[in-house]
Amino acid sequence: MGRPKGVTPKYSLKPLVPRLSELLGVDVVIANDSIGEEVEKLAAALQEGGVLLLENVRFYKEEEKNDPEFAKKLASVADLYVNDAFGTAHRAHASTEGVTKFLKPAVAGFLMQKELDYLVGAVANPKKPFAAIVGGSKVSTKIGVIESLLAKVDVLILGGEPRDMPLENLLWRKTRLELATSLIEKAKAKGVSLLLPTDVVVADKFAADAETKAIAKKLAELTTTKGVTTIIGGGDSVAAVEKAGLADKMSHISTGGGASLELLEGKTLPVVLALDEA
Repeated sequence: MGRPKGVTPKYSLKPLVPRLSELLGVDVVIANDSIGEEVEKLAAALQEGGVLLLENVRFYKEEEKNDPEFAKKLASVADLYVNDAFGTAHRAHASTEGVTKFLKPAVAGFLMQKELDYLVGAVANPKKPFAAIVGGSKVSTKIGVIESLLAKVDVLILGGEPRDMPLENLLWRKTRLELATSLIEKAKAKGVSLLLPTDVVVADKFAADAETKAIAKKLAELTTTKGVTTIIGGGDSVAAVEKAGLADKMSHISTGGGASLELLEGKTLPVVLALDEA
């Protein structure tokens, strides 16, 4: 959790224990470390149905370096490995990828499986017609996703967030003009209906009743009454749908940001590959 530089108290997992105990209905035991003699003793002393939470693995630099020895130590206290953290499936770290080489069986959890079923299904065998909405402030990081989607969708809607961005930094600036033109030509060649913003409005305020939830409401309606499959991904999009009170009306709310994007781009997620090979 977080990006600690060594042992950093504010990134400790200890504050999670009360809530985790409440959710699981058992008294969760937390170790002061993630490897070592204390962890081994606590693991050995666990009663059937007991839960042991290891301390933040990112306190060790070996975690993000996917150090084999660190992964081996993590694996040494368990008999089975279940990865249910789809949000980190694109990161080959010791606790997510390396540990599968030393601990078998290694399997995907229910959430991981659900994410893969929806997202892989959307890429490999999408229901038709297939529409995608791509937006956010980091449009440049989604070019690969856009190009991949052009080969699969019937409709592609592109948005973006120009806030705090000088006009010369927008997608259509001269240095990106060639790329933008190429994407438009690819869409035409593939018969994809490409919908782009055509204008902007500069104002110091918005009307309180502005219909900013119209698209979310329409998606919810299509999901609940027409059997349409709706997948929401990305932190801002998920937060917007939840704020609108419509999350439970969508088919799937993805927990992955970067992992979702890489999967939609057609990339292989290292954690998923490791589980397949375990």
